[in-house]
Amino acid sequence: MGTATALLETQAIRRSISLPAGIAGKIDAIAAARRVSSNRAIVDLLADAIAAYEQRRTAFFDLTDRFRNSTDPAETERLSEELARMVFGN
Repeated sequence: MGTATALLETQAIRRSISLPAGIAGKIDAIAAARRVSSNRAIVDLLADAIAAYEQRRTAFFDLTDRFRNSTDPAETERLSEELARMVFGN
C-alpha cells in the first residue's frame, strides 16, 4: 500500500457497512468536532488505521530479522522478550 495520503488520492469505491451504535456515535462526534462529513471522518480514520497497521507490521518484521540475525545471547534474549510483547501484549 502506501501512505495514508496516497490511500485518499485513489478512485472512490462505494461500500455499505453496518456500524455498532457506539462506534457510529463516536464517528459522528469526531466528524462534528472536525467539521467534516461522517464519510470523510470514516475515510480518514481508516487511512490512519491502515498506516498504523503497516507500521506495526514493518516493525514486527524488522524485529524478527534482528532476532534471527542476532549472535549475542543477551541481545537475543532481549529481542525474544520484545517479540513476545508484540505478539502477546504486556
